[in-house]
Amino acid sequence: MESKPVLRGNVLMTVNPMGLKQEIQNQIDYVKSQGHYEGPKKVLVLGASSSYGLATRITTAFGAGADTIGVSYDKGPRSEKNLGTPGWYNNVFFRQAAEKEGLVAKNFVGDAFSQALKDDVVHYIKEEFGGKVDLVVYSLATGRRTDPETGETYHSAIKSIGQEVVGPNINLQKEELYEEVLEPASEEEIEATVKVMGGEDWYGWIKLLKEADVLAEGVQTVIYSYLGSDLNRSYYQDGTLGRAKADCDEKAEWINQELEYLGGKAQVVVATAVTTKASAVIPFFPIYCIALYKVMAERGTHETPIMHQDRIYRDMVYGNQAAYDDKGRLRPDLWELDPEVQAQTEALIKEITPDNFKTDLTAYDLLWHEFLNLNGFDVDGDDAQEAVSLDDLKALEA
Repeated sequence: MESKPVLRGNVLMTVNPMGLKQEIQNQIDYVKSQGHYEGPKKVLVLGASSSYGLATRITTAFGAGADTIGVSYDKGPRSEKNLGTPGWYNNVFFRQAAEKEGLVAKNFVGDAFSQALKDDVVHYIKEEFGGKVDLVVYSLATGRRTDPETGETYHSAIKSIGQEVVGPNINLQKEELYEEVLEPASEEEIEATVKVMGGEDWYGWIKLLKEADVLAEGVQTVIYSYLGSDLNRSYYQDGTLGRAKADCDEKAEWINQELEYLGGKAQVVVATAVTTKASAVIPFFPIYCIALYKVMAERGTHETPIMHQDRIYRDMVYGNQAAYDDKGRLRPDLWELDPEVQAQTEALIKEITPDNFKTDLTAYDLLWHEFLNLNGFDVDGDDAQEAVSLDDLKALEA
């Protein structure tokens, strides 16, 4: 059975399961190449099946030797035309690799916003995971959320606030540069985006875990954010996404009060720009990325999600190289925000045209390679395809 990449706009619709298996191994190999570090031992990752959440799980497991619980909403294979989601296979192959090394790797596949799943996770921690967790990572990325208390469903909107934004973007399906117009959000859309992508559910999870007495002394909890620079401020930091990220800052203060009795700590980690399924559909962001990646790759500072997360946990959260801003946020994004990097990125963006954006002028090829990797395509080391059938895939257990 052969799978090929099929796109709809900037969304990959197909998946290559054995490519994903190789990609998981590549990330594990990277972490092992950096050596062991002293870190957490019992980890809960909410949103664990791709990008930052998956990378966090890999670095804590194979770098620090942690047992992990992963929560995600994914679907397995149904037919040759519907092989499921990449995250489902990531969960499977991560668990297989972790268990080979004697690590616990429990996957919960379901709605992380629902009370039923939250209760299941708490029960598992108490009964089968040693009773306590010492790191809780919130990395959920979704476009909708149903509030378990009210039953109301909210839908996020990636829009500007108070102004129309016009600029170039890339259609990856057509490999074309086009002009995009981003309309300003309504107050209802702003509020809904904060409800979905802000810190409310993070705070709810921590309160639940605290009340269930499953948080260890000195527990740490992390949520991922992004601020960017003046080059993307109009559609990111000053838009609905930025408003949601500001809510995470507020909720971090609330959580720190909740964890004070344990000597615990909540951190907002302001991550750097990397290739994810989410970043591919943020308006104008691919243009910023192909310029930024070119500049940072030439400086030797460009990172994939696993490189970035391994540095965050190895060197910063559990190391001695942490850098904080005046709001107490951890700032591993400082390589991206280096003034010289930003100046070179801005100059390069001004040179990009519909005729040259795929040339060596930019890092378009790098973005495309990393984008395909997310669904198991164009993976390094996956030259000899392992023959699998639909029945083989259905027999896998997440």
